[in-house]
Amino acid sequence: MDYRDAGVDVEAGRAFVDRIRTMVQSTHRPEVLGGFGGFSGCFQLPAGYREPVLVSGTDGAGTKLKLAGILNRHDTVGIDLVAMSVNDVLTSGAEPLFFLDYLATSKLDSEQLAEVVAGIAEGCRQAGCALLGGETAEMPGFYQVGEYDLAGFCVGIVEKSQIIDGSKVEIGDVAIGLASSGVHSNGFSLVRKIISDRQLSLDFSPEILSSQSLGEILLAPTRIYVKPVLEALRAGIDIRGMAHITGGGLPENLPRCLGTGRSIKIDPHSWTIPPIFSWLAEMGEVSSTAMFNTFNMGIGFVLLVASDRAQKTLDWFNDRGLKADVIGEAIAGSGELIGLPE
Repeated sequence: MDYRDAGVDVEAGRAFVDRIRTMVQSTHRPEVLGGFGGFSGCFQLPAGYREPVLVSGTDGAGTKLKLAGILNRHDTVGIDLVAMSVNDVLTSGAEPLFFLDYLATSKLDSEQLAEVVAGIAEGCRQAGCALLGGETAEMPGFYQVGEYDLAGFCVGIVEKSQIIDGSKVEIGDVAIGLASSGVHSNGFSLVRKIISDRQLSLDFSPEILSSQSLGEILLAPTRIYVKPVLEALRAGIDIRGMAHITGGGLPENLPRCLGTGRSIKIDPHSWTIPPIFSWLAEMGEVSSTAMFNTFNMGIGFVLLVASDRAQKTLDWFNDRGLKADVIGEAIAGSGELIGLPE
């Protein structure tokens, strides 16, 4: 017997690495050292930092991968994978430098997984970081045939004196919500249960969702906020706290960017909630509390700024095509989120 008899095709793996070489190299920054395909990736720290601090993050794409498999569309979940880590790293004010992926499957399908890597490369280009390396693991018997799993790892950099940790948030500061591109990559276990229990097809186009199919809307990739937010910081916009709205929604994530003795009061009527969330709530008979605790509800990223800088900040993002709304303010408290519907 050989390894192929056990279900692992080493030659196919080598061919796959050659196939994705150009995709990976298209993301490289000047700081990337060495070639492609080594045991590790080397990255030189950018010049100009006096006290550089490295910021790291890791995440996956969740059960959204199940929908990608059902629809046989794999070119967007790689963007989701990158977004989940780079948006987290961004909350410290850090610029993402490089990204690594881990892709595990039962049997290597080069067509399918090349689409996945193309999405990862696109996410890295959107974030301005290098796809420095990765691992493709063929694990027969561990995953179902045709299934794969993804994990990602990101490292960013920020000047120590410029780390954003919420400690400068003051009472009266304004919370500005940046629009999400949809469901992003959280809450898909509930999404899938609603679809399954109602016996719905992903090709179905509910009237409330216009002409798009349910599958198209749900697979819309997570928005990457890196470039517009970093540009705002470099332009002198004083951002005192940032939150990436992922699993747990606004109630779990927004208080994480506050200092001691601060809470947030939210006005849930201050932004337009995308129709997909209203549809999910109706189809699944999901309470408002559960919806806000599961989904981003149309807000993918939140900035905390001084009240006298709020309009300038709103104009900055709206002028660049990224919808921004004042959604609340910082108040005295012990980390609660106040004002969401019961």
